[in-house]
Amino acid sequence: MSEQTYFVLAALLDGPLHGHAILKRVVELSQDRVKLAVGTLYGALDRLTGSGVIMVEKEEIVNGRKRRYFRITDDGRRLVEEEALRMQQAAAVVTGRTLGATFS
Repeated sequence: MSEQTYFVLAALLDGPLHGHAILKRVVELSQDRVKLAVGTLYGALDRLTGSGVIMVEKEEIVNGRKRRYFRITDDGRRLVEEEALRMQQAAAVVTGRTLGATFS
């Protein structure tokens, strides 16, 4: 799973968001490391919707433009939780060896 996908799914864990709110939440959650271009975000949202890990919760028209709110599905929640556990286990391989170690 790419870092961008991981943070998009993480952004939706607290509830449905529209595209611009997802962009802002990804930047916040990643502490400014991940900044998605609008086109990249909507391509990712289309792929994630197509694979069933997110879904469109609702659509509305705001200032003449369609706004879609996305919600993570149970499959998406499972996927991002499994990825978080995988990364935690992978990090433990290194941090378990280096924390507290002294370097000359």
